[in-house]
Amino acid sequence: MTVTMMLASAAGVMALIFLLSMVGSCFVVVGGDEIAVLERRYFGKQMEKGRVVAVSGEVGMQAKTLGPGFHLLIPFLYKTAKCPFVKIGENEIGILDSVDGNPVPPGKIFAKVVEGHNSFQDGEAFLRNGGEKGPQVQILPPGSYRVNPYLYRVTLASAIVVNAGKVGMVSSMDGQPIPFGRLLAHHVEGHSNFEDGQSFLDKGGQKGPQIDVLLPGTYRINTALFTVSIADATIIAANKVGLVTALDGTPLQDGEYVAKTVGGHSDFQNASLFLEAGGQRGPQFDVLKPGTYYVNPNMFAVALDDITMVERGEVGVVVSNVGEEPEEITKLNDKALPAAEREARLKDGVERYVVPKGFRGIQRDVAGPGRYYLNKRAYIAYIISTTNVTIDWDNSEDTKFNPLQVISKDGFPIEVSVKVIVRVRPDQAPYMVSKIGSIDNLISHVIHPMIDSSFRNQASSTSAMAFMQDRQEEQAKAETRTRAELEKYHVECVSVLICQINLPQELMNTQTQKIIAQQQMAMYDAEREAQGARIATEKTRAQADQQASLVTAEIAVQIAEQTRLKTIKAAEGEKESIRLKAEGEAEGIKAKGDAEAQKIRAIGKSTAEAYESQNRAIGAAGVTAIEISRQIAAGNVKVTPDFLIQGGGADGNVNSLLAAFLTKHIAGMPTAREAVVAEEPKQSLPVA
Repeated sequence: MTVTMMLASAAGVMALIFLLSMVGSCFVVVGGDEIAVLERRYFGKQMEKGRVVAVSGEVGMQAKTLGPGFHLLIPFLYKTAKCPFVKIGENEIGILDSVDGNPVPPGKIFAKVVEGHNSFQDGEAFLRNGGEKGPQVQILPPGSYRVNPYLYRVTLASAIVVNAGKVGMVSSMDGQPIPFGRLLAHHVEGHSNFEDGQSFLDKGGQKGPQIDVLLPGTYRINTALFTVSIADATIIAANKVGLVTALDGTPLQDGEYVAKTVGGHSDFQNASLFLEAGGQRGPQFDVLKPGTYYVNPNMFAVALDDITMVERGEVGVVVSNVGEEPEEITKLNDKALPAAEREARLKDGVERYVVPKGFRGIQRDVAGPGRYYLNKRAYIAYIISTTNVTIDWDNSEDTKFNPLQVISKDGFPIEVSVKVIVRVRPDQAPYMVSKIGSIDNLISHVIHPMIDSSFRNQASSTSAMAFMQDRQEEQAKAETRTRAELEKYHVECVSVLICQINLPQELMNTQTQKIIAQQQMAMYDAEREAQGARIATEKTRAQADQQASLVTAEIAVQIAEQTRLKTIKAAEGEKESIRLKAEGEAEGIKAKGDAEAQKIRAIGKSTAEAYESQNRAIGAAGVTAIEISRQIAAGNVKVTPDFLIQGGGADGNVNSLLAAFLTKHIAGMPTAREAVVAEEPKQSLPVA
């Protein structure tokens, strides 16, 4: 290929490229979610000094953009750049800051709102209509927008969500200054809960914390213009009361404790109306009852307090810190009571403090049983029991006072347990409060010292035993004195009771021993009488029980007596019979004995005569030897001795010893006479 042809071919390619380039720069295709930003490069006016975004006919980055579609352009005049849509989610907002526009007037922070720019999608209309440079008041709600990123910087922010039970406190970054002496910006209408920032500014909205609050909901608020802080709503629980203190408003008058009541502020939820109605700064008279309140915490401080409960058997004596001065009702009080009572009360200073409703002081009308939402800054309620109140002096753990310790006249320590019962009538409760303040003060400062002094004085005037024995009298004296003293305090004394008196143990021991001895004597007397009566009774009962036996016994005695007499007569007869029989037998025996005796005497006599003849014939030794031989033959004499004594000598000595031994044994035997007498039969004595 020749050089000429090569040059021609290159020129053709370049022409084709140029042609294609021209054709490509003549049109632009923009996608469905895109915009095309234009830059005019040639043939136009120069922008004014300070401007950075051009309008039609000016060279530079154009405020106008191309939307989705096919667009034809003058070749080489514009340069294009594609950008995505600005998309804002459902719970988001778009906050804009304009890069170009008129300057914001001095003292202003945010640019004013101009019309005709179609939510900032027509940048050229924004600039031509006087749009201002800087942060914009108007915001973009959720959606997709064809916003020129070279003209606006868009910042996504979350929408303001105030949940249930919450409240939104708003502070403005721009607006008029808050007047001197005021805490919060005044209320302006028409800004639609701060969503229309331009309306807020146009209608005189003030810079700083706002008096209006946001209730639960979702708000598209320009957070560059307004800052929102979330706080808890004011919740007053059951059996509670809300005490309100206003942080802004007119000052309280001198001598006032709480602000005067103003209406129309919807339980302090509309702070603007509160101020417009002349609400005062400080503790408020009105209170919040149980419920939920959307109160601006920057305007009102709410403190929870317990409600006032008056139970059955009680009254509430109310002391008012608000109302007219008591001096203004002196004449009214004078007319309300009889002269004598009026003078007595004035003397005691009662009327100076107890006043009718509407005046400052102790209210004459008491509050009956119920539930009261009482402002304790304005009213002080004293709960007074109208039932019997018992005060004890004893050793129990739950009592306030120990037993009274007193000294008797005779020097013995005495411990006295006392019970005092008092009562306050409902109509007298205010006067009791004016005198002493409360039941506790009455007990501690009046009743206790009085009872202690009373019993000390009474005990010191009598002996210990007399004090115990005269207990009822001592109790009556103490009750009389207590009743008279408590009447001065408008309190009724129901009774004074002495529960127990404890004397020293050594004193009680002696008295006890004396009483025991007396009781024992009485017991013995009674027992003796009882036993005597018992004996008589038992005797009578026994006689009655044995009456049949007694009759039988009496008859048996009579029978026995007759039997005895019969037996005696029979015995006497038998005795006489036996006596006569015995006498007969005795006579017979005697006769027989006499005969036997005569026989024995005759035998003995003949035997004796025989021995005497033998003795004369053979001698005494021979007779003895014969008798021994006879006794040995009869077995009455033991021949072999138990022991033997021998000795030398003549036969005569031996014979002498044998004779001596036999003589000893024979000497122990009865003589013939004794044997005869012994063998005589014994006579039986007659039985008497």
